[in-house]
Amino acid sequence: MPAPPARELTVMLVDNEPARAAIVEQAMIDSGYRVIRRLENAKNLTEAVTEFQPDMVIIDIESPDRDMLENMSRLTKDNPRPIVMFAEEDDSRHVEAAIRAGVSAYVVDGVNSGSVKALLQVAIARFREFQALRSELESVKSQLEDRKLIDKAKGLIMKHQQCDEPAAYQALRKLAMDRSQRMTDVARNIISVMELMGGSK
Repeated sequence: MPAPPARELTVMLVDNEPARAAIVEQAMIDSGYRVIRRLENAKNLTEAVTEFQPDMVIIDIESPDRDMLENMSRLTKDNPRPIVMFAEEDDSRHVEAAIRAGVSAYVVDGVNSGSVKALLQVAIARFREFQALRSELESVKSQLEDRKLIDKAKGLIMKHQQCDEPAAYQALRKLAMDRSQRMTDVARNIISVMELMGGSK
């Protein structure tokens, strides 16, 4: 059975010059992408992405200003998408600021219809790699926070019940099983109760 055709990827274009935007949009179409919305600025970028759900965002400007960088940072935090920026300014500070704001590819040479498809594919791959790394770091951070909570709760149980660490762990584990809760949730509850009682001092 033949594989279904690949879905046409959608693009949101941010460009305040209609003539330039038309050139970029045609380059997207020639590369197999569909522009579903064009914004004149990045003021409501996050809201627009939430509403129209594009696969990626293309920004074509002379140079990214502070407001645009702030809006891109908010998008990256709240509703991340691959972002490709075509700019005329090649100042290293602007490039670094754009990358920190979440830009997957910063292109100074302008839109070249012959290389757009490869460029966007690289941007998407970079974005996915970054998101995977970010997810992994968040997972490690969460595990460390969970471990801290459990260790603190064990310490409070040891102090309150005059028992050793294995016994405190077993008591914590039994509570979690009896309540059908995660150990971290039980640990958080124990810490809250003990702190109210002054048991953590």
